[in-house]
Amino acid sequence: MAFIMEIVGVFLVLCFFSILLRWNELRYKKKGLPPGTMGWPVFGETIEFLKQGPNFMKNRSARYGSFFKSHLLGSPTIVSIDPELNRYILLNEAKGFVPGYPESMYNILGKGNIAAVHGSTHKYMRGALLYVISPTMIREQILPRIDEFMTDFLSNLDDQIIDIQEKTKEMAFLLSLKQIAGIGKSSSLADSLKTEYFQLVLGTISLPINLPGTNYRKGLQARKNMIRILSELLKERRESNETHKDVLGFLMARDENRHILSDEEIIDQVITLMYSGYETVSTTSMMILKYLHDNPKALEELRKEHLDIKERKKPNEPIDSNDIKSMRFTRAVILETTRLATVVNGVYRKTTQDMELNGYFIPKGWKIYVFTREINYDPLLYPDPLAFNPWRWMDKSLESHNYFLIFGRGTRLCPGKELGVNEISTFLHHFVTKYRWEEVGENKLVKFPRVQAPNGLHIRISSN
Repeated sequence: MAFIMEIVGVFLVLCFFSILLRWNELRYKKKGLPPGTMGWPVFGETIEFLKQGPNFMKNRSARYGSFFKSHLLGSPTIVSIDPELNRYILLNEAKGFVPGYPESMYNILGKGNIAAVHGSTHKYMRGALLYVISPTMIREQILPRIDEFMTDFLSNLDDQIIDIQEKTKEMAFLLSLKQIAGIGKSSSLADSLKTEYFQLVLGTISLPINLPGTNYRKGLQARKNMIRILSELLKERRESNETHKDVLGFLMARDENRHILSDEEIIDQVITLMYSGYETVSTTSMMILKYLHDNPKALEELRKEHLDIKERKKPNEPIDSNDIKSMRFTRAVILETTRLATVVNGVYRKTTQDMELNGYFIPKGWKIYVFTREINYDPLLYPDPLAFNPWRWMDKSLESHNYFLIFGRGTRLCPGKELGVNEISTFLHHFVTKYRWEEVGENKLVKFPRVQAPNGLHIRISSN
C-alpha cells in the first residue's frame, strides 16, 4: 500500500509541475510572438541559460531559429542571434530599442548609470565621459598615470608563483580607482571599496530574488555600502575645497554650460565606470598571458615589439602615446583575445512600444537580448575561428567590418575602448619586458557566463 501511495505522490508532483509549466506558457501565448519556451514562473529558463550558456543558445536556435522567445534573468525576453538583425537593433535606438538590462544589473549599478539611460540624458552623460577620456586627456594626463601605476604594481614579482587571475582583477580595480578618484592601493578607502565591489560584480548577473544568501541580496548590500563610502568621499572633497584633476573631480564640477549631476547620479556613474572597465581589462589581460603562453611564436613577436620600444627609450622613461601607436601587434593580440575569450556575450535592449520585428509581434516592455557572441566564431569572418591568430588583425579593415560588435555599435559604442587598449598595452609592456612565466598545476577555464578560471590561473614568474 505504501509503495502505491509513493507512486501516486510522484505522479501528482509530476502533474503539478507539468500544469505549472503549461500555465506559464499560456501566459505568454500571444498571437504573432516568435517561437520558443518560457520555462518556469519567476525563474523562467535562467538556470538552464546560466548553466549551458552558448549551448543553450545553439540548442534553442536549432529548434526555433535565430529569433526566439524565452524568459531570462527575471524578464520575458526575445533572443536574437541573427548578425544582420543584431546590427540593425544596435544602430536604431531611436526606433524604440532602448537599453533594457536585467533588473539585477539596474538595481545594483543604479538606474541613473550611463548604460541605463537614453535620449538626451545619455547624450550629455556620454559627452561628459568622452571629454574625461578624450585622446588628449589620455595622451597628456591618463597614460603617464597608467605607466606609473604599472611600474609599481608589477615590481618585484620574480621567483614568485601567483594567481594571475586575482592579480589582474586587483590591477583593474586599483587602476580604475586611481583614475576615477585618485585613490592609491595603500589607501584604507581602497581596501574598504575592494571587498564591496567584488561582491557587487557577482550580483549583477543573477536572478533578482532578494532572499538571504543570494548573490542578488549580497550585491544590493554591497551597493548600499559603496554608496555610504562614496557619499562620505564626496562630502570630504566639498569640505576641503581642493581641486582634483580626476574623473570624480570633473563629475562634481559645477559648470553652467552643462547639466549638474546630483550626488546619486555621480555615484551611479562612478560605480558604472568601475564596473565597465574592470572585467574587460582584468579578464583580457589574464587571457592574453594564457594565449601567449600556449603560442610561443606570438609571444616572441609581441616581446620583440616591446623590447624594441624599450631600447629606444631612456632608462625608466615612461611610454607615451607614440609608443602605444607603434604597438601594432600588441593591438592585434588584444583584439584577438577579446574575440576568442568573449567577455561581453551580448547586450540588452527593451521595446518602448509594440512593434513588428523580423516578421513577429514584440510587445512593449519586452527585453531583446542581442546575442553577439557567435559572430566572433563565424568562419566566414574569421577563418579557423577557434585558433588564436592575432596576425589576422594586422589587416586593419577587419576592425572596421560591419559585424565587428565586440565593443558595441552606434551611439552605444564603448567610450572607454581606447582607454582599455592603452591600459592593457601598458600592462603587457612592463610584464613581457621584465618577466617570463610558465603555468603551474591544472588551470581549468570556463567561458560562460563569465570568462574565468574557477580555481585560479597560477603561473611561476622569473626575471627576463
